[in-house]
Amino acid sequence: MNDRKTTNILLLILVIPVVFYLLKTLSFIFIPLFSAMFIALLFLPLMRWFKRKGVPKFIRIFTVLLILVSFFKVSGELIELSSREILATDHTFFEKANDKLTVLVTKVEVFFAFDFLQGEGLLDSVIKKDTIVKNFVPTVGFIANTLSMTLTTVFFVVLLLAGSIDMQKVLNNTILKHHFSSVKTFMKIEKDLIRFIKVKFFVSLCTGVGIGIACWGFGISFPIFWGLFAFAINFLQMIGSVITVVLLAIFAFVEIEAASILFLFILTITGVQVLFGAILEPIFMGKSFSINVITILIMLMLWGYIWGIPGLIMSIPITVLLKLLAEQFKSTKLISEMLSGK
Repeated sequence: MNDRKTTNILLLILVIPVVFYLLKTLSFIFIPLFSAMFIALLFLPLMRWFKRKGVPKFIRIFTVLLILVSFFKVSGELIELSSREILATDHTFFEKANDKLTVLVTKVEVFFAFDFLQGEGLLDSVIKKDTIVKNFVPTVGFIANTLSMTLTTVFFVVLLLAGSIDMQKVLNNTILKHHFSSVKTFMKIEKDLIRFIKVKFFVSLCTGVGIGIACWGFGISFPIFWGLFAFAINFLQMIGSVITVVLLAIFAFVEIEAASILFLFILTITGVQVLFGAILEPIFMGKSFSINVITILIMLMLWGYIWGIPGLIMSIPITVLLKLLAEQFKSTKLISEMLSGK
């Protein structure tokens, strides 16, 4: 028995790197599949309600597609509105930004005794014609890849909601062996994940709206853009809020002359992040979704390395899924407790 246990542990150690290698190599399949799985979970209650009312399957699928298209259209309109807002800015703003940031970076250069700007303005050194041309092709490639991933994700969402890919049957045949308990476990995991995704979306939306209102109230340029940015990056657990505050603080440094007003603005946006991210989100989530800070950082690095930006976004939902699965078995409850930091 001891030999068999040792063999199983060694096989597990060998299999884990292979699994992560396949996840990285076949990311063009797994990223849309996992994204579609989390999106489809949000629509499952609606699909079941339609089914109870006797609505035909094709109308159910069409309704979901209509909701997704409407969401993308609204998102596109907001992005276009923020783009117009940025393009409508006159050159004086960028000149002012260049001057103030150049002074700031120069002071840092003097302190650390290195020459980053080499006699140029900050924006001139960062935004160069040859750099823009050099990055044009990768940017186009990134946009094309994102569009392809989005369409593939929508395709997988349709398959999942139509029942062509039955995730419950997959779990029944692999992880959850006994039919009755597996159905019960699957329903619990599904309910908890739906709650997690809804809360995360709601908190991110409130954070984005709060940041946008704060920018508008203090006269910071591009409030719509900053609201969208805060909403999107808030899906990156922990580091998203830090990035928002740091970038907005640097941006506000350019526009706000009075140090007291600048300090009040930074205090306001930090308060928004703390209110929604550190106070309300844990209350809405509950103790069942608590994850250790070290676990969050490790998962962010792991999935960010494997799948890049999509991996950073999905790292916490995947961790929550693993935690919920581990809770269902006595032999793996220790893993769940380690993830939650108990």
